Amino acid sequence: MSVWFGPAGNSDSFSRAYKSSLDAPAWVKAMGLDAYEYQCGKGVHIGEESARKLGERARAAGVKLSLHAPYFINLANPDPESLEKTIGYITAACRAADWMGAERVVIHSGALMKRTRREALAIAQTSLEAVVAACDRAGLGHITLCPETMGKINQLGDLDEVLELCQVDGRLLPTVDFGHLYARSLGAEEGEEATERMLDKLSAALGEARASRFHSHFSRIQFTPKGGEKMHLTFAQEEFGPDHLPLMKALARRGWSPTIICESAGTQAEDALTMKRAYEQFLQAL
Repeated sequence: MSVWFGPAGNSDSFSRAYKSSLDAPAWVKAMGLDAYEYQCGKGVHIGEESARKLGERARAAGVKLSLHAPYFINLANPDPESLEKTIGYITAACRAADWMGAERVVIHSGALMKRTRREALAIAQTSLEAVVAACDRAGLGHITLCPETMGKINQLGDLDEVLELCQVDGRLLPTVDFGHLYARSLGAEEGEEATERMLDKLSAALGEARASRFHSHFSRIQFTPKGGEKMHLTFAQEEFGPDHLPLMKALARRGWSPTIICESAGTQAEDALTMKRAYEQFLQAL
């Protein structure tokens, strides 16, 4: 069992040297990493030919691909027209993932839209059922949808809510964004005790075999007292957390094998490598 580490999109250091994300898998591998999350946050604009090329290069490099679906997806919007658009966005993301051989598609949970958390969650569960059914009809049911924990307090997507969304279908896996959970808790969800508690919660909700394969985002995140998440930081900016070491220690001890995607602001590959090295040190210490 091993943990996969890689960046969300391209680090500044990559972008200074290369123009095309087609070069990313080889670059990621040369960095010592083995995962890469392709970004479709502003829409799914990659064509089939480019997606297939990216997939071929990732397989040649031994790099595991995932894809982030558009940011504007809102599972908690009950409007039928909005749901049809959401289904379209997610199936398009899954189709692009299929072309490139990406196994997982990360999707945002949604916004409350002046509803109670329970009302928003119920709508999101119904929407997600429709999304899963649509993906199955489109022949994309083999792509794992990964609802994400969100960083702003007024967004749907604390850990309990995402784990409830994952009960919609046994194929779903959570994207546990530890930076988001830290930010929306105003810094409370950090450290060894909090990390172990969150991982225990995953195991209780999903069973250990499924929980151990979870998807994850990690970065330090600045937050504000009223809103939660404000902006992503780098590991060098230590005035906000979370610290990555408790998670690396816990994963080594448990023998779990999630995919850890770093979303640091411009240093995501470098900080992913920092996490990988820490994880390997904890493994060696067992």
